Amino acid sequence: MPVDPTAAAAPSRPTASLWTLRTAAALAAGGVLLQIGYVLVSDEPRRLATLASVVAFAVAGVVHAVAVRGLRWGLAMALTVAGLALLVEAVGTATGFPFGAYSYTGTLGVQVAGVPLLIPLAWLWMAYPSFLAGQALGGRRWGWLAGAWTLATWDLFVDPQMVDAGYWTWDHPTPALPGIPGIPLTNYAGWLGTAILMMLVIRLISHVVGRAQPLPDPGRLPADLIPAAVLVWTYLSSVLANAVFLGRPAAAAWLAVLMGVTVLPYLRMLVGDLLSAARSDARSDVPSDAPSDATRA
Repeated sequence: MPVDPTAAAAPSRPTASLWTLRTAAALAAGGVLLQIGYVLVSDEPRRLATLASVVAFAVAGVVHAVAVRGLRWGLAMALTVAGLALLVEAVGTATGFPFGAYSYTGTLGVQVAGVPLLIPLAWLWMAYPSFLAGQALGGRRWGWLAGAWTLATWDLFVDPQMVDAGYWTWDHPTPALPGIPGIPLTNYAGWLGTAILMMLVIRLISHVVGRAQPLPDPGRLPADLIPAAVLVWTYLSSVLANAVFLGRPAAAAWLAVLMGVTVLPYLRMLVGDLLSAARSDARSDVPSDAPSDATRA
């Protein structure tokens, strides 16, 4: 029996949250379709597909967070992650810290402090599902690290793709990972540090809000089916796109291995949740007055 992403909020939230969850699912599905379209088009349609997919995934995450974890948690998480991302990126473009010296080319839309507004949304897109997956894998003690690793290793896809598309440039692109030229190692260190900060802040938000209201177990099904699906799709599609459509097999290998350190165990956990739900449904379908094997014997 398929897991219904709207089922988690039904017991404790008003009926309107069901529509909110369906909206989140529709936005996430739209992001998937836009990413599929990305590899089929070029030039301006490809740029527009990039912009629209980032917005769709980011908004889907916020809508889901509000529906499942409440307005306070959802808005606090979204504003904090987007604000931190904008601050770090503004400092980065101005000083070169913590990523290295780089600059945006002005092709990603409206900018604030030299940073396209799309960039904080991109961080938000993956920070939310990364946090949930990290908490599911590592719990309160190590969840922040697992989430940060997931978010940071995603950049093995983002930066090569965006640099190739001409959205930003690096002043000093060496030393770089073997097979991924043009992206300095300092960039990945900056991503990891920023991701750790984001995970710790989201954990603090969960701690504060959790005092006033119950929160579902992070990253588990059925409550977090939508962000879990977004994370798994992003991982698998990024590996596939690099390997097959974008001509970057080395980037695909790096991403598959390093991001897979957390995503693959998380995917196994999700499959376990699905199998457990299926077994539970099968048991519930058996009539209570049905004779057991021992009785029939």
